[in-house]
Amino acid sequence: MTQLCYRCALVLAGLLLTAPSALAHHPMGGKTPSTVFEGLLSGLGHPIIGVDHFIFTLGVGLAAMIAGRLKSLPLFFVGFTIVGALLHVNGFGLPFAELFILASVFAVGAFLVVRPNIPASVWASTFAAAGLFHGYAYGEAIFGSEATPLLAYLLGFGCIQYAIAVCAGALTKLLTTSHETAARIGGGGLIGAAVALSGGPLAFLVN
Repeated sequence: MTQLCYRCALVLAGLLLTAPSALAHHPMGGKTPSTVFEGLLSGLGHPIIGVDHFIFTLGVGLAAMIAGRLKSLPLFFVGFTIVGALLHVNGFGLPFAELFILASVFAVGAFLVVRPNIPASVWASTFAAAGLFHGYAYGEAIFGSEATPLLAYLLGFGCIQYAIAVCAGALTKLLTTSHETAARIGGGGLIGAAVALSGGPLAFLVN
């Protein structure tokens, strides 16, 4: 079973290295959704094609499973991504959002590797803080849209994030017998993802 987990981690790393970064924040190819269907479709797609968001959401599910709060802990992340998106569309700025998103992936990975059994309250606070920045990035794709597609967009990315997190945690629980091993492998994958994705945000800081 451990060998299977390592193989999955290698496949994930390969996907990270080959994923086109241009897709990360443009589910509709850069077009602002103008209908309910477009808003919903964009919301469903953004957390999946945005590699940093997708990887972090997998980490949320893994951490929530290990904490024994698989159904409740992801709600802190999902809820605050909605808050973050609303901050963006209403003109509130969160500086260095991409950098904080990258840092959140690394931080959750480090927690899982070093101390996976931290209290659920710490995970909740971490997910809430990270959710603001992830949600702020989601808001870019819907900025300037009318209220109806905006609500559909929020519903779409909220539901798909929760589904990804819960399914990831449930699948990990089903496939592994050791939470500690799963945490270390998953955490190592998140750290590796943060390193693989670090070029964009770090280049932004340098420039």
